[in-house]
Amino acid sequence: MAYALAVRPMSGRRTWTVIDCSHRTVAPVEGWLEAHRTVWSPNTVRGYSTALAQWWSFLELRGEADRWDDAEVSTVLGFVSWLRNGRTVEHSLVTAGTGPSSHTLEARLAALLSFYRWQEAVTAVPVAGRLLRGAPRRKPARGVLAHLSARAAPQPSSLVRIRRTRRDRPPLLLPNDIQAILDGCAVPDPDTGEWAGNLRDRFLFAVLAETGCRLGEVLGLRIADFVMGRGGTAYIEIVPREDNPNGARVKMMRPRRIYVGADLERLFAEYITHMVCRATELGLTVTAESPLLVNLERPPLLAALSEGTVRTKTTGLRRKGIGPPGWTPHWFRHSHASALLLAGTPDWVVSRRLGHAHVQTTLDLYGWVCEDAALRAAADWRAFTAGWDLRLGR
Repeated sequence: MAYALAVRPMSGRRTWTVIDCSHRTVAPVEGWLEAHRTVWSPNTVRGYSTALAQWWSFLELRGEADRWDDAEVSTVLGFVSWLRNGRTVEHSLVTAGTGPSSHTLEARLAALLSFYRWQEAVTAVPVAGRLLRGAPRRKPARGVLAHLSARAAPQPSSLVRIRRTRRDRPPLLLPNDIQAILDGCAVPDPDTGEWAGNLRDRFLFAVLAETGCRLGEVLGLRIADFVMGRGGTAYIEIVPREDNPNGARVKMMRPRRIYVGADLERLFAEYITHMVCRATELGLTVTAESPLLVNLERPPLLAALSEGTVRTKTTGLRRKGIGPPGWTPHWFRHSHASALLLAGTPDWVVSRRLGHAHVQTTLDLYGWVCEDAALRAAADWRAFTAGWDLRLGR
């Protein structure tokens, strides 16, 4: 079986590669990954490595790993079927209950097509030409301003298709869920006024809840990125960086500014005070360029908080029955966006705050929030037609 393996090369930045059943690097896959590591985010490299590791495992099970450059459409169809059946058998008469979702299958297939399209362009491997149908000769009708769109030209499409299932609404955390998670991390002592529990974790989840940031964006923050209001409105600068020690990265490397409220500003001040006092006890130095979220109790002390530590904390809270079953830090982002749209915030403002490249992405994910209200309003359709003049000729 092939595996996606995390490695840390001489550059010091963690990345992923694929090794085969003999524990050797799969050269064709490594060449493709190396050509894109500087433009892809680490999470994208990890996801594509996982997809190609599964593809290579499938070829090894078939005994066709040495014929990777001669794959047919039937081979890819078998691969999709194998994934759908839980990577156990290629063909099954019963429906698999543990197979991946259609969205996961689409992602795996997209990675495979990307791999073979690159191989065709660079090494003349002809597989992509078999998997893709050409651009249609008869182009669909185009609007008057269609020439302004750079994406109007028809593109080749895959011969292997995934039947999509209806995308469910993003999961949400209700206000009482968010408060329970925050209180599960730390609560103020009514007698002393001191915080009991882990103040850093409460601050982390509070930032996620109030800003709608991705977890990687928050883990990449430095102290100077949180700007106090000083009579104005406090804000957080999302700064793309390549040198975060914990590997955190801003998606698409797009900077933005997110304004926050007074409650989060006060919590930031209390957390920084706690962090500086802890650093003084340890004889360590904290500067404005130090990571904002760091290890305060376990070594390496004052090192940037890792994503794995956050996952462990989340699992611990779930085991205590805090929050809905299966919640993750990304649910804060969904809740934040839905709350803003329910409050009547324009979709383009929400899109900018979330850091989406296009407002359509926001509408695709959260359009149901406004859509339900609009559909309910349309129920009183007679009110819209009351002013119509139906007399002849008017």
